[in-house]
Amino acid sequence: MEQTQYLIDTNIVIDYLGKKLPPTGMNFMNAIIDAVPNVSVVTKIELLGFNAPDEHYQLLVNFMNDATVLDLTDNIVDQSIDVRKKHKTKLPDAIIAATAVVFNLVLISRNISDFKNIDGLQVIDPYNL
Repeated sequence: MEQTQYLIDTNIVIDYLGKKLPPTGMNFMNAIIDAVPNVSVVTKIELLGFNAPDEHYQLLVNFMNDATVLDLTDNIVDQSIDVRKKHKTKLPDAIIAATAVVFNLVLISRNISDFKNIDGLQVIDPYNL
């Protein structure tokens, strides 16, 4: 049986690295992080675009170095356009949702409402496991 693969939203990376998730969420994320996390190029831009103190910035850089960053492709662009046409979704969220759909990944986010009703997208909130 094929193992479920995940795409981690920016807010969850921040909450995970800041140890803000509940114990069940941290355990869930530990297993995903141990298996090489997937993130959208949007998450890389958002994370490394923070004006964080050096020690925190280095933690973000180290996380990104260990992650698989999924770049924009024509399929993701097309899917993002479709998401934006059908839903009132901010561009970064549309790209993240489209990335998950195109790569058949389950999205991990605490902002479930940002991604509701998007065809083909499954979302898990590690705060509510």
